[in-house]
Amino acid sequence: MNKVSPKTLIHSKWTKMEVTNKEKHFAIIKVTVDEDQNIIECIIQAVISNNEYEINWRDLKDSTMWKIGWK
Repeated sequence: MNKVSPKTLIHSKWTKMEVTNKEKHFAIIKVTVDEDQNIIECIIQAVISNNEYEINWRDLKDSTMWKIGWK
């Protein structure tokens, strides 16, 4: 299980374990929080294609899907 802190999520780098569309390396480019500081939106961008995807930030905790950093 990856340790993910909502406070340090923005600009963090991630490697997807299962490559799709030749997209393996990603960076968090946008995190939107509500007035209670709960994350309501997390946008991740593929480094190779610049495609953007909205993800559930809690999925990053799953080490079978994601690794911290670019590996």
